[in-house]
Amino acid sequence: MSERSERQMGTADLSIAPEIVAGHNLLAGKVAVVTAAAGTGIGSSTARRLLAEGADVVISDWHERRLKETEELLKSEFPDRRIASVPCDVSSTEQVDALIAGAVAALGRIDIMVNNAGLGGETPVVDMTDEQWDKVLDITLNGTFRCTRAALRYFRDADHGGVIVNNASVLGWRAQHGQAHYAAAKAGVMALTRCSAVEAAEYGVRINAVAPSIARHAFLDKVTSGDLLDRLAAGEAFGRAAEPWEVAATIAMLASDYTTYLTGEVVSISSQRA
Repeated sequence: MSERSERQMGTADLSIAPEIVAGHNLLAGKVAVVTAAAGTGIGSSTARRLLAEGADVVISDWHERRLKETEELLKSEFPDRRIASVPCDVSSTEQVDALIAGAVAALGRIDIMVNNAGLGGETPVVDMTDEQWDKVLDITLNGTFRCTRAALRYFRDADHGGVIVNNASVLGWRAQHGQAHYAAAKAGVMALTRCSAVEAAEYGVRINAVAPSIARHAFLDKVTSGDLLDRLAAGEAFGRAAEPWEVAATIAMLASDYTTYLTGEVVSISSQRA
């Protein structure tokens, strides 16, 4: 057996998703708000990760039944943490403002805002309607703007600093067939992250974003072709999609005091080949 083969026998198989890493109390004493946190995707995984790291969490989503179910599930998993839910449609300024007020009323303060809400779809530009374009841009980009603005106003007036983490996508940099509206929205989220971070510094607020390539979960499988998801996963260096918790772990890192000098940055969560 060659020396290289012997070395490979002792290495981890990166095509197999690792076990979820235990929390390390990175966010003890913090209160976080996570949008689009109901169900099975990155939002609910992020709420779970923040709780595992010691934070108390307010989850939000437009779907009230799923939101309440997620709240009850998280309370059963983390009985020692404070958990609340506030319904919110991020296309409404009034509801976004009410989310911030409701979170403060429920848990006393906000230290972390995770803007996860977004909407995709698969339509070529030649077939895309104004309504399809507008809806994706309104939820994904304008919704992130509304939440960022509301959180910044709170942090400015509360005068205790804070952190905002936005969920972007590698499609903000890269091209994919049928994704012009989503890619444009996510590129906008990246630009919003950079510009708002410069303004937020005077309030002691850091703003960064994550840009996942593909994180596979039940809801994504429901709204996207399985063949397409398989092809995208096969194109990753690890030969698999990310687990939602792997994205959530990076969001938790950006929300923590391990990244106190990092702002206006977009962190790619991807194993795609260059």
